Amino acid sequence: MIKTVDPEIVGRGNREGAQLFRRWFAELDGAALNGGQAAYVFVMGSLAEILRVFDLPMVFPEINSLQTAIRRVAHEYLNEAEDYGYSPDICGYVKADVALQLRGGDHPMGHVPKPTLAVLTNACNTYIKWAEIWERMYKIPVFTLDIPGTRSAGGQTWAGDRDFENDRRYVVAQLKELISLCEEVTGRRFDVDRFREVLKQTSRMNQGWKRVLELNKNQPSLFNAVTDGTVYLGVANGFRGTAEGSQYFEQLVEEMEYKAANHIGTLTEEKYRLIFVGVPCYPIFRRFNEMFTEWGGTFLTSTYLLFASGGTNYGFEYDLSRPLDSLAEGLLISVRNAMDNMFYQDQTLIEMIDDYAIDGIVYHPIKSCRTVSTGLADNRRAVMAARDVASLFIESDMMDRRVVSEAQLKNRIDAFFEGLASRKQRQSELTT
Repeated sequence: MIKTVDPEIVGRGNREGAQLFRRWFAELDGAALNGGQAAYVFVMGSLAEILRVFDLPMVFPEINSLQTAIRRVAHEYLNEAEDYGYSPDICGYVKADVALQLRGGDHPMGHVPKPTLAVLTNACNTYIKWAEIWERMYKIPVFTLDIPGTRSAGGQTWAGDRDFENDRRYVVAQLKELISLCEEVTGRRFDVDRFREVLKQTSRMNQGWKRVLELNKNQPSLFNAVTDGTVYLGVANGFRGTAEGSQYFEQLVEEMEYKAANHIGTLTEEKYRLIFVGVPCYPIFRRFNEMFTEWGGTFLTSTYLLFASGGTNYGFEYDLSRPLDSLAEGLLISVRNAMDNMFYQDQTLIEMIDDYAIDGIVYHPIKSCRTVSTGLADNRRAVMAARDVASLFIESDMMDRRVVSEAQLKNRIDAFFEGLASRKQRQSELTT
């Protein structure tokens, strides 16, 4: 044990992440006030590498929406969208964004500019219908990148395989279409040297994010995948392809390696090591996490850290000698990885149980997102059949506090930990 902790290193990731996030919103606020251009994008396949070449500020509506929930005003936006005619069953992120547009971009963290262009992938079925809303509102061009995903569980193809090469050529052709569209929208030519520099920065970020996730296998764990991880995800998306973003993750690796070397955990006493499956409960974000940490439970990793980073966790490195082809390969592999972590989670979770020395898995299906939540009960049964691991199945929402019951959640979570305590006691008795 060390006697002192370097305060400049420990906690730096959260501090600097918050600063970068505020700066990002300030830049969007400036673009909104000045009537500047902006591209609306999504976390799974933002295509930041191309958009940054044209200096198009990127708006992530998913991030904007979850921030309304964290700041406890999401219900106001949801009610406004429902009064406008949107069903209570529709994704909460979509409804919050609709209300944001109806308010002229007014957001708790500043003004959000109107879209000049929308860019999306097929990684989430909601993306396509969501972009159609902006198309109707603003008469803007919408570009949809169709990324072939895994055809069946365990059926991924790789560079050199005939199917993969066909898919790569298919994606390259679409990327060329996007470049032409960006040139038309911005009136600027595509700069391949600038493109290579952006890819270089993304590669650095990818490697850093992969290493940060690996370091959390440490005992005790170094960061909480739900709370701290949300900060890291914000930077991974908002600053993808920038020197600031890549430097942030390299310094985050430094922080985690320092904490590992000096046995500095995220909790004073770590009793239970957990995996989180699904999207966090943002309406009571801090309290939701406290219901686990009060028992000495911490989340070492989550499927959310994988799919909400758009596959950045895979650590893909781009080949700068063939930038467009390499970007296509990176999209095929990384976005496919993100989709697999929604649709084929069981094998990933089984590997996590062993790699992270996991005591339990927390499944959190939500009302707002059927894409993430559908099949989680079956997934849970498959994992339990393969591994003797405790699991908890709790339901609430990522946005709508009307369907979040803190008392019910606490009862279920307390019972889960009581069961974990009994399980650990029995295991201890068997080994003595």
